[in-house]
Amino acid sequence: MRFSGIIVAAGSGSRAGGDKQWRALGGKPVLRWSVEALLNAGADEVVIVVAPGENARAVDVLAGLSNWRSVTGGAARADSVRAGLTALTCPADQPVLIHDAARPLLSQAVIERLAAALDEADGALPALPVADSLRRGENGRMAGVVEREGLWRAQTPQAFRRQTIEAAYAAWTGADAPTDEAVVVERNGGRVALIEGDQRLMKLTYPEDFAMAEALLPRQTRIGSGYDVHRWGAGGSVWLCGVEVPHDQTLIGHSDADVGLHALTDALLGAIAEGDIGDHFPPSDPKWKGAASDRFLQHAAELVTARGGRIINVDVTLICEQPKVKPHRQAMRERIAAILALPLDAVSVKATTTEGLGFTGRGEGMAAQAVATVDMPAPQAL
Repeated sequence: MRFSGIIVAAGSGSRAGGDKQWRALGGKPVLRWSVEALLNAGADEVVIVVAPGENARAVDVLAGLSNWRSVTGGAARADSVRAGLTALTCPADQPVLIHDAARPLLSQAVIERLAAALDEADGALPALPVADSLRRGENGRMAGVVEREGLWRAQTPQAFRRQTIEAAYAAWTGADAPTDEAVVVERNGGRVALIEGDQRLMKLTYPEDFAMAEALLPRQTRIGSGYDVHRWGAGGSVWLCGVEVPHDQTLIGHSDADVGLHALTDALLGAIAEGDIGDHFPPSDPKWKGAASDRFLQHAAELVTARGGRIINVDVTLICEQPKVKPHRQAMRERIAAILALPLDAVSVKATTTEGLGFTGRGEGMAAQAVATVDMPAPQAL
């Protein structure tokens, strides 16, 4: 089916703490979820209705996507929808899906059900039956029972052919603002079908709704590994896992040569497929000469968070004959836990020797390997 989309994103979102359509959910802005869902389902065009002055913001959060444009909305929802309809370029008989940006978890299945319903109806909306008992209240007390039989919770997107919804809005004479497009079409004599909704298509209204939506996202566990080596040179101490350890030598490197944190940084970058430490902090850049490696690890952790991920645990193994690691192991675990904001029992640091074999056994250098486990949003469609 060929269709167009309108996404209403002009509200203030004050009950959710403001700007809810621009906030991150699962590592990407709430608005982007809906735009991607419509485009991936085959929308010819998507018009996004934003508040005055927010067009540049839309360009920023939708970078890399095509076949969309933004327009400025009005004070009321109906005004914003009318602005979106005016901006469409599709034929009069083409279906248009009108959606709230605050409902980001839109699935392909819902879009397909809406399309099918328009074959026999003037409009369609996804809805869920009311499952809870309903009560009226007055002054903090129960004041009656509302029968839930025949009651449905309306969701979006709502689907209509362009000419149908435009004619219905043109005929609207009510002094009150319509709550949604289905009301406008029904009052104009149209028949609106109820199709099966989706529990995940919840509306983000309050701050706690974001945590619930995060829990509904499909997720996956990823594992990354890292390995690093530095040679020994003259010095009086060595940095290992963020802790300065007294020693008769030091490790040589462009930064502080913290072999443990370098390996761990690469493990985190590997888990989210973001290259390696050299891609982000080139040794050829003088800016990083002598830099503390905790900056590198913090950067990798921030990238994980930006992608909607959560570090579950990390494990570092230091490979050397000297210095003795065990006396400093607890301090190393505590330092890594602080950098990554992890509980101590999610951080492991241990050491081993190579029984005198290889470059570490000969005392020429030191090596480290690390493994990181990360919980991430799954890339597949809903």
